Amino acid sequence: MHSPAQSLEEKGGAFEKREIVEDASETDFDAQFGGYDERRHLERKLLRKLDIRMSILIFIYILNYIDRNNAASARLRGFEADLKLKGQEFNTLLSILYVGYILMQIPSNMFLNYIGRPSLYMPICMIIWGMISILTGITKNFTGALLTRFFLGFIEAAFFPGALFLLSKWYTREELGLRICILYCGNIISNAFGALLATGILDKMQGKLGHAAWRWLFYIEGALTMVIAVIAIFVLPDFPTTTRWLTPEERALAIRRMEADVGVSDQEDDGNGNQHFEGFFLAVKDWRVWWFAVILTAEVTALSFNAFFPTLTATLGFNRTITLILVAPPFILAAGVAFFVSRHSDKTGERFYHIVVPLAIGIIGFVVAIATMNIAARYVAMFFMGISYSGYIVMFAWLSNTIPRPPAKRAVTLALANCISQLGNIAGSYVWQTKWGLSYKNSYAICISCQGLAILMCWIFRIHLKRLNDKLDRDDERKDTKHKGFRYLL
Repeated sequence: MHSPAQSLEEKGGAFEKREIVEDASETDFDAQFGGYDERRHLERKLLRKLDIRMSILIFIYILNYIDRNNAASARLRGFEADLKLKGQEFNTLLSILYVGYILMQIPSNMFLNYIGRPSLYMPICMIIWGMISILTGITKNFTGALLTRFFLGFIEAAFFPGALFLLSKWYTREELGLRICILYCGNIISNAFGALLATGILDKMQGKLGHAAWRWLFYIEGALTMVIAVIAIFVLPDFPTTTRWLTPEERALAIRRMEADVGVSDQEDDGNGNQHFEGFFLAVKDWRVWWFAVILTAEVTALSFNAFFPTLTATLGFNRTITLILVAPPFILAAGVAFFVSRHSDKTGERFYHIVVPLAIGIIGFVVAIATMNIAARYVAMFFMGISYSGYIVMFAWLSNTIPRPPAKRAVTLALANCISQLGNIAGSYVWQTKWGLSYKNSYAICISCQGLAILMCWIFRIHLKRLNDKLDRDDERKDTKHKGFRYLL
């Protein structure tokens, strides 16, 4: 905490400190809620209530990714043959989803910030994408599948950047990394258990009511998405100023602690319709947003193996059922490692090494996969590749920490960076071409290059932030400031 409170004002894309009248000292903060012990007790109660409700985001993300990636599992049971796909048409079906996904993310987050009701907006979008997933099961040709996949991405775009923005409205910088990790574990777990769920459906539903098993895969998973969406309406919180189930004291604490985190309340620049467009232009003009977008794009391309993981495990030579079961263990380990890395990153306040070490381990996995055709070694390499997810998750926390205010800019920043990064998924759809199997050496080489680029750019970005912190330190020394204000996490 610091006194007087420090606000972050945009000047030429960089943060400039300015004093505000309200005293944000730690003592006054505690006194407002009856002292330190009372404030901490109320804060723990608030966080526990939030964490319980936010946990539904994990289940939503699992279904989000299952609905997105179930085409890879369906491919093993006649999806391509029944739709008479040829050449690169299957890859096109995978990539077209991200065209809609890219187009919608920024408008979606701007709209979410404007209405302030994620508890309605995200579940409604979820119901729609569940319906579209079901419609994929009734398609008869490439054109029909292409249309459903495009609109699926268009609607699914509301979830992930919206969830990141929602978390950033409730949790401080020290809390955010772990919560983003827990959310993203939904993605990782979906790769594990999505394959197991697909195994059960594909093995048991072939020919039921005259439908192919792969069609049942879309029917069942789409219907499950819609059921969870209805539950989410009653569980998800809105923003601190619009959530109705908070007590007045909890609402005041939720708002006050976010103000104390960086020295200015979200309310300070909410409520003005022009702020949403100003936030857009602030984000677009900030080179750091684009720099991070390139880092994320490179890493998403490197992580493109997740959409083809059943195909990669199939190269080990086992039957269809064992192939799908083998998908789960690497992602279960990846989820555990990601949780540990993100938690440690939050506790230490360090981001860079918590990103590059997992990425380096992933590169080792790619190298091993290139170097040998030994079944055991290649399967172990897949575990190393999955650990790369840990670094990717911490990247989002680092981005949110670097550009914490104003909230309108933060909303666009998260959406824009994630939006641009999806170009990596479009490119990744063509990285794993059938003609490069069974070794996929060219594919792994591309992943190594992309992951190496991400590491290099993170290192340069860390140098930049360190210089900014050094400048802030010199300014404080010159002004003889006893309490340091905002500092970038390195």
